[in-house]
Amino acid sequence: MKKKPPFPSQLRQDIVSNDWVLIATGRAKRPDDFRKKETVKKKTKKPCRFCDILKYEKPILAFSNGKRLEKPPYDSWTTCVVANKYPAFSPATKMNHRQIGPYQVMDGVGFHELVITRDHKKQIAQMEVAQIKEILDAYQERYLDLSNEPLVNYVSIFHNQGEEAGASVAHPHSQIIAIPTFDPDIRSSLTGSKRYFKKHGQCPHCTMIKYDQKTKERIVFENEEFLVVCPFVPRVAFETRIYPKKHQAYFEQIKDNSKWQLAEAFKIAFRALDLALNHPDYNFFLHTAPCDGKEYYHYHWNWQIIPHTQIWAGFELGTEIEISTITPEKAASFLRQSLKQGKH
Repeated sequence: MKKKPPFPSQLRQDIVSNDWVLIATGRAKRPDDFRKKETVKKKTKKPCRFCDILKYEKPILAFSNGKRLEKPPYDSWTTCVVANKYPAFSPATKMNHRQIGPYQVMDGVGFHELVITRDHKKQIAQMEVAQIKEILDAYQERYLDLSNEPLVNYVSIFHNQGEEAGASVAHPHSQIIAIPTFDPDIRSSLTGSKRYFKKHGQCPHCTMIKYDQKTKERIVFENEEFLVVCPFVPRVAFETRIYPKKHQAYFEQIKDNSKWQLAEAFKIAFRALDLALNHPDYNFFLHTAPCDGKEYYHYHWNWQIIPHTQIWAGFELGTEIEISTITPEKAASFLRQSLKQGKH
């Protein structure tokens, strides 16, 4: 009897958001097809302001090889945090709520900061683990400070790398935005996690982690405390996430020894993507419980890495159902294989 061929596509539902994603295996690409094409970059003689940013801006926070710099001079800085010169949100003492016709409006109150590393050329994949840990130190310290501001209810930490990812400055840097409201993505994630917890008595992310550890198909890397995985329901090909194995709702409560483990997971995750996809443009961002004083026992913080492997077209824009043309199982396998080959 002939074996029935596999169905050419598969809809997968995210257990947190309830969103559907189409894995279009009938249009499947080989892993190599997602590698970024080589391009000739135009050379510019214009100096990079970020390379010597502390000559122009006063640091909110500065480190030198793992040690905090408490006062000038800052000549030896390796990571610093400065206020964004062109902020999306600005500090104020009130939000100025008002009505314009049928619409609710308030001022864009908040904080917008940049986390800048000194080396112009080194991305996370090329950094030493100690340098990545220093970046995580900056993230955590600024998160803790900003979360105590009276009008701040959520702190967003994200990084855009490359023109396709929306980076207007080539020099490696992350951004921190502290705002009075939640973005739709985190709101959906919080709602979905609470719904699942109430129904099953367990965090959905913990459920996914246990399943991934059991099947091992989608795991790219793991150490004692963290898991790097291609999620079962990816929004794009080669989407990667970093989870703490132990259930934790609040990133800002991370301990120092755990930051070393997280820094290693960051290093391996980005190195795998670099080796497999030829230094793709990407975005990464933190999903963590809000700092609004409420209890979010059902949530599980994580970092999400979105490489730019595809472009949304009419179907995706019209339905908000993403299409991935490679399964996360094959993507994870290719990332693991690339890491092995990259060691030689």
